[in-house]
Amino acid sequence: MNNYASETFSSDEEDVLRRYFTNLDQPVFALVNLPEVVKGALFARYSRTHKSLRRLFLDEFVDDLDISGDHSIDATVGLAKAEELYQRVFVEYGDDSVAQLGGVHLACEQSSNLLTKILERGRLMSYLEQSTRYLSYDRRLDGRYRYHRDPDVLASNLGTRYVGDIDRIFDRYAQLVPEMQEFYKLATPQSNEVGDLAYRQTIRAKSFDAVRGLLPAASLSNVGIYGTGQGYEALLLRMRSHPLPEARAYSEMMLRELRKVIPSFLRRVDLEDRGIAWSRYMAKNREAVASTSIELLKEIEPTSVDEVSLIDWDPDGERKMLAAMLYSQSQLGEAQLISVVDRMSSDEKYSLAKSYVGDRSNRRHRPGRALERLDYRFDILSDYGGFRDMQRHRLLTIDWQSLTPYHGYEVPEDIKECGLTDKYVSALERSKDLYEVMREAFPEQASYAVSMAYRIRYVMQFNAREALHMLELRSQPQGHPNYRRVAQAMYRQIGNVAGHNIVSGMFKFMDLTAAEEGRLQSERSLEDRRENRI
Repeated sequence: MNNYASETFSSDEEDVLRRYFTNLDQPVFALVNLPEVVKGALFARYSRTHKSLRRLFLDEFVDDLDISGDHSIDATVGLAKAEELYQRVFVEYGDDSVAQLGGVHLACEQSSNLLTKILERGRLMSYLEQSTRYLSYDRRLDGRYRYHRDPDVLASNLGTRYVGDIDRIFDRYAQLVPEMQEFYKLATPQSNEVGDLAYRQTIRAKSFDAVRGLLPAASLSNVGIYGTGQGYEALLLRMRSHPLPEARAYSEMMLRELRKVIPSFLRRVDLEDRGIAWSRYMAKNREAVASTSIELLKEIEPTSVDEVSLIDWDPDGERKMLAAMLYSQSQLGEAQLISVVDRMSSDEKYSLAKSYVGDRSNRRHRPGRALERLDYRFDILSDYGGFRDMQRHRLLTIDWQSLTPYHGYEVPEDIKECGLTDKYVSALERSKDLYEVMREAFPEQASYAVSMAYRIRYVMQFNAREALHMLELRSQPQGHPNYRRVAQAMYRQIGNVAGHNIVSGMFKFMDLTAAEEGRLQSERSLEDRRENRI
């Protein structure tokens, strides 16, 4: 990678950082020799700052640590005997569960918004991604807008066009943000009950949300990852076989840094008969399916569809769910319990469900695993910005198509009311034109040019328990209007299309309003917590 804007640290700062970070000049690095609570807090703060993780650590965390001890600390302390054990158990005997015992906090900085979705695909890992709501993306890095510059694209005859067009799109974003801020200030004047900080944060968040659709998928983000050796192995194997060059480049940097912390867990990744064979298998299958699909679908045009469509569910799902509720409290087989459910009255069924769900006093109170007995599968066509947020949910099945401009876009209502439609649309059209000139020579990298307002098609399949968590969370009024609309449609279709009224009745904290006041209330609550903090 030759595009990383490395930071400069003083010699004293370097002395501190070397004890806790595996390198000081690369975009991928691991955290070592830190309490787990410090790592978690550091990543939590990471999502709402422009600072790099190393700078954030120096500015806001290092004063709380005792750094006066042994200056010889490094990431390899205590690994010798563990290496011997893991070599025997993990590599020789193939006991994959051993790789679940070692975890690493890894930072992947300055990754594109295409790469972030690849990084965040694994179910058994935890992620925190830089927010487009709380940070302005017109901030420059080394004098340049923050977007990925693919080396192959830059070296081609399209390099100048790529940089010029993306710069113009960022210029338009920078122009529209302050205009939307003035619009929201006029539309929602500050009241006496709202503090200055809460009001400013609300206006900024609404403005960034309104304009974020202009940002191209090339826009850079910082991602914090926590995962086990097993999780990282699976992620690296996928990334090494991925057609996007950026993904393959980051996989090599990640492997190098991870081996400084958990080397034993990753021995198989580049063995010819193990990891290399697995990556080759995935790449070969992907190419074969792509070739077959082109032939099968070459003359079929997509039909017009709703934004959200419930396409598959189990008509008997609620019967099975109710039987599952009884299962752990009985000595009967599940088939017999389903027969019992069939003889129950409607009132008895609702009473059983009510007892199982209990009195949920907040949305974090989740019922048990009986709700995992039935699934819902949705086909969704929404903007890429909203997809980014929905994709981070992990206890489900999700798959998505390539990002293109061909499914169109939607102009936010507030953009229209502010009289900025022409400026907004012209930037999106520039994005589309750039994609068109790139797609033949650079079919994978062409998606960098596509702005987040453009729609992408994706499928999500999840059980009722995950639905309860995800849809209540994503429907909250402080959320972005686009993914709120998707969550609300999913909820309605569970009841109206699937006919699962017992399930839909469990959603106590679903918000179906279109109001924007929830965002202001959220910032007021945050401000109150700051003021009352001891």
